[in-house]
This record gives sequence, structure tokens and C-alpha cells, in this order.
Amino acid sequence: MAKYELLSFASPDELARAAAAAWLDVIEAAHRAGQTHCVALSGGRIAQTLFSHTVTQARARKISFEGVHFFWADERCVPPTDPESNFKIADELLLRPLQIDTASIHRLRGEAAPEEAAKIASAELLAVAEKKQNQQPALDLIFLGMGEDGHVASLFPNASANIMDICVPFLTVKNSPKPPPTRISLSYQAIFAAQNIWILISGRGKAEALHKSLAAKGETPLAKVLAAHPAKIFCDINEF
Repeated sequence: MAKYELLSFASPDELARAAAAAWLDVIEAAHRAGQTHCVALSGGRIAQTLFSHTVTQARARKISFEGVHFFWADERCVPPTDPESNFKIADELLLRPLQIDTASIHRLRGEAAPEEAAKIASAELLAVAEKKQNQQPALDLIFLGMGEDGHVASLFPNASANIMDICVPFLTVKNSPKPPPTRISLSYQAIFAAQNIWILISGRGKAEALHKSLAAKGETPLAKVLAAHPAKIFCDINEF
């Protein structure tokens, strides 16, 4: 049975503003506890709005990002300067405006051979994040979006049957139904190991996929995540 908290908003801007404020609260709590904060970012239009609100609010609240380590939930196999790169979007709208130390930025190397890039990313995440008993690295927070087919990160409905059992933190995707076809993604097992999963869903075109994902026997990639791990859903689809 899916376990989730659904937070509804009137607009994408309101959604992103609330998610940014909540994220900054988590970062402040980590600072007070003397802990690092490992986060995985995603791409998409709503992520861009999230990044902009995060910068504005962080400056207003004078929040330090020392001890925050940035990873990515997935990346297209393109150079970091390509407009399709998830890293490029975050770099322009979040990392550079906040002057994040490059040592805290752990991008997925989309320009490298995919298998090698996934191997490097897995090793880097394992070196920074605390490990759970199953030796999966436990990210403190993963931001996920959802596509109109219910996919999350680069985990699509057309994936092979054994994808749920892949234990490496990052895997390669070679048959993405959306271009480009080759990508690097967090595995299901790495997502399940996270402390917190926040899903940002914006746009009426995603209403059907969201309904299917929240159904008791949902089979979308998002449904598989929700069946295994509680999540907080920030959503501007108010059709429930």
C-alpha cells in the first residue's frame, strides 16, 4: 500500500516556494545537529522554479550551505554545457548563485562513457553518504519529478523486469522512451534507501499518471517508489 503525504497548491510557483522553504528548514536542522546534508536534485520545469525560490529564500534567511552535498537523481548523457543537462540547469539557477563549493558538487558525468560514469557516481555517493545495513548509501533527501507516463528519475515503465533488484546506487538506461535514449539514474534500491523522498508534480497533463500512481495496485515507476517508501508529494493538480 502506497504511503504518502499529499500537499496541494494553487500554482507551480506556490508549490515551488513551499518546497524551497521546507528544504531550507531541513538544511537548518542539519546545521543545528552538526550533520551534513546529502541531497539529490532532479531536472524539469518545476525544478527550475524550485531552484530560483531556494536562492531567494536562502539569501533572505542567510542560510549557509556548508556541509550540503549535491548529487543528482538522473542525468542525460550529454556534456554539462548542453541545454538538456540537468546539471547545467542547477548550476545556473542554484549552485553558482549560492556560490556552492565545487567540492560539494557531485555531478553525473554525462559526457563520459555511461557505464564508467555510473560507476564513478556510485563510488562518490558511497564515499559521502552514510550507509544503511544493506550497504546502500542513504541520501538525506531526494527530489523527484514525475513524467506523464509516471516515470521518476530515468526509471521508465518500459524497463527490464529485473531493474528493481539492481543494487548499485547508479545504473545506466539505454532505451529511454524520451530523448536522449541513454541516461544515468539512481536505482530503485538507492531511492528506497533515502531518508526522505519529496516528489514535485506540476501540470494538469500529469493528472492521469498521478491517479494511476496513487492507486492501491499502481504499477507506474512512481507507484513502485510509493509502495516501498513513504514520500511527500508537492502537487498543483487539484482533481482529487
